[in-house]
Amino acid sequence: MSDLLHTPLFDLHAKLGAKMVPYAGYAMPLQYPLGVMKEHTHTREKVGLFDVSHMGQVLLEGTDFEATALALETLVPVDVLGLAEGRQRYGFFTNDAGGIMDDLMLANRGDHIFVVVNAACKAADIAHMTANLDGVSVTEVTDRALLALQGPAAEAVLAAFDPRAAEMRFMDVATLTLNGAECWVSRSGYTGEDGYEISVPAAQAEELTRSLLAHDDVEAIGLAARNSLRLEAGLCLYGNDIDVETTPTEAALNWAIQKVRRTGGARAGGFPGADIILGELANGAVRKRVGLLPDGPAPMREGVVLYSDAESDAPIGTIASGSFGPTVGGPIAMGMVAAEFTTNGTIVFGALRGKRLPLTVTALPFVPANFKR
Repeated sequence: MSDLLHTPLFDLHAKLGAKMVPYAGYAMPLQYPLGVMKEHTHTREKVGLFDVSHMGQVLLEGTDFEATALALETLVPVDVLGLAEGRQRYGFFTNDAGGIMDDLMLANRGDHIFVVVNAACKAADIAHMTANLDGVSVTEVTDRALLALQGPAAEAVLAAFDPRAAEMRFMDVATLTLNGAECWVSRSGYTGEDGYEISVPAAQAEELTRSLLAHDDVEAIGLAARNSLRLEAGLCLYGNDIDVETTPTEAALNWAIQKVRRTGGARAGGFPGADIILGELANGAVRKRVGLLPDGPAPMREGVVLYSDAESDAPIGTIASGSFGPTVGGPIAMGMVAAEFTTNGTIVFGALRGKRLPLTVTALPFVPANFKR
């Protein structure tokens, strides 16, 4: 682990007995002594606390919010200008072919935009923004950790530190005082559960983490359970379910492109790959991300090739993410399949260990979201 980057909580993970693994250039906790299954279930039933400090935190500052927002809109097919102060939105950078360079969260914090990007992409994302956002200062935040507090009891836990946490709605952002630390908090996360993401000064991160873990309902959760939680929630993992060769429409992310940026909208187009993406929004894509339920107890994981029947030699798609879903009680997967096979209930076949095994195309998410609207 010596050649890997460490988050501000690295020493605490060791003290908590975490199994550490390389992830996106960082040494990250895969699981704790509680075990993956119990970590997953605990998050669904109570509260899980995740270290996500490997993610990139970036400040965008221009002459004013409008100028910064309009500049950012040249890189993302998202309504940034219409984002109200104190609100956050999901988005993605696109390339000239309409592919997704990275997905991200962006927040209107009044005089600036706060962006959170994926760890493996953050250097490229920061370079991309620096080169293309004229008149905007792009600054990586390197002195803060990032925590995710997720689960149905998250509000009660965080409101004990600052009662204003209970007033926040899904995708609200606010500055809260937690354990004496000034924290930038959003009511969001990537598990499908209610919860918060908390940017805390690095020097106060361990103390806050210990204070949160002192609550009877809170357990530390690692990357393995984070993956099964987000998969049950039908959420994309960059590098698996979406990448530079996947368009937003193929990824079933049409909902993240607001009407104002679509054909006929007041600020239609103007982002990389607009012709391709807007064309697919109007006419459909040739393939699409779908949920898949394997028939049987064995999970089908990333890379399994999909076919229309048990005999065909022509692939129709590939599994992008697959695992056991503890809440579902069986194996689950997401994959890209040709458009004619995307109807719920369609049976397709995966090639696994020399056999063709059936999967059923199903609606996402596998587990309903529990966000506070």
